[in-house]
Amino acid sequence: MMINSGDVAFILICTMLVFFMTPGLALFYAGMVRRKNVLNTIMSVVFCCGLATMMWYVVGYSISFGPDLGGFGFIGDFSNIFFRGISASEPGPYASSIPGQLFAIFQLVFCMVTPAIVVGSLSGRMRFSALFIFVTFWMLLVYYPMAHMVWGQGGLIAGLGAVDFAGGLVIEVSSGISGLVACVILGSRKGYGIKSYHPHNIPLFVIGGAILWVGWFAFNGGSALAANGLAVHAVVTTLLASAAAMLTWMLVEMVVYKKVTVMGAITGSIVGLVSITPGAGFVPTEAALFIGAVVSPICFFFLTKVKVRFGYDDTLDAFGCHGISGIWGVIATGLFAQTAINPVAQWNGLFFGDTQLFVAQIAALLIAVLYSGTMTAVIMLILKKIMAIRVAPEAEALGLDISEHSEEAYPAFSGIDQ
Repeated sequence: MMINSGDVAFILICTMLVFFMTPGLALFYAGMVRRKNVLNTIMSVVFCCGLATMMWYVVGYSISFGPDLGGFGFIGDFSNIFFRGISASEPGPYASSIPGQLFAIFQLVFCMVTPAIVVGSLSGRMRFSALFIFVTFWMLLVYYPMAHMVWGQGGLIAGLGAVDFAGGLVIEVSSGISGLVACVILGSRKGYGIKSYHPHNIPLFVIGGAILWVGWFAFNGGSALAANGLAVHAVVTTLLASAAAMLTWMLVEMVVYKKVTVMGAITGSIVGLVSITPGAGFVPTEAALFIGAVVSPICFFFLTKVKVRFGYDDTLDAFGCHGISGIWGVIATGLFAQTAINPVAQWNGLFFGDTQLFVAQIAALLIAVLYSGTMTAVIMLILKKIMAIRVAPEAEALGLDISEHSEEAYPAFSGIDQ
């Protein structure tokens, strides 16, 4: 098939919008932290834009989407380093109507936002130099192999028959599980479980959430890799799931607290977006409503009960929101996928009479959880052994904006930082 200018224009726009999600995530996270850690939180996210881009160009794309190395379905070979053999005017092996380089940069912006999700679990107490090294090795050892296993030609998880339309396994599950493991190894913030940590700027959180919501239409719709009916279907299911999740989160809050909150409504929309990501191009619209409606009570339970019960300091709830929502979405895809919507799925979901896809989704989920969790633990434990990964107690008390960056977001503020 020849290059299609409409498809090229569509994926270019989607690439820009998904790129914008990373700065949006920075604002989303920044609104939830204390005043003294705002700039450190933003920096911990936006530096991923630069680092991920350079690493993807040099080696990341090749490891993720290059020809399988050794026939194990684990990583790609190194034949596409520095984008060698990837044309700006001819299709590549993954999309027949857009140039290979456009596919490569579209996948790059997915890679960019994923470690940025993980760092939310570590906010408020990790040295920036250690975080930089952690993200570097996390992309090399977790993201690139996961992308190859799920989406690469000859990938291990793809070979099982499991499907992941836009990153439920590769992005959401891997980042959520990694965030949980990393925050447990890093340890809790000083006073966690004793003092209250309040978000300092909810409107900033809403602005970031709005950017994420808009970008998610490109995130899921663009994963069709063409301006076609499948892209439209993915956008529709994305909108329905996010709306249903927002409303059910509000309902849960009304039942539990007798009032609704802005943070709860936006959080609901985000977990709905996460939950539909693996199945956006596979499940019918009715199933999208159900997936979104169910995810909010599940995540609410993990954030308010499980996290409190076990006491892990997942600062910005990467696990509770992305990890848990992603796990539900992967399972739900195995329940509701239809080959009539997207023949990439070899079988219908369990709800429509087949069992093979559901079994494959569970197997893929287990691989993703075990692999990302184990590799993250290895990276963190080695870093902890060879260098100081936490800021000093006095630096944590002062705030990481000053202690790590010598900057202040609100230099005129003189009140008590809550």
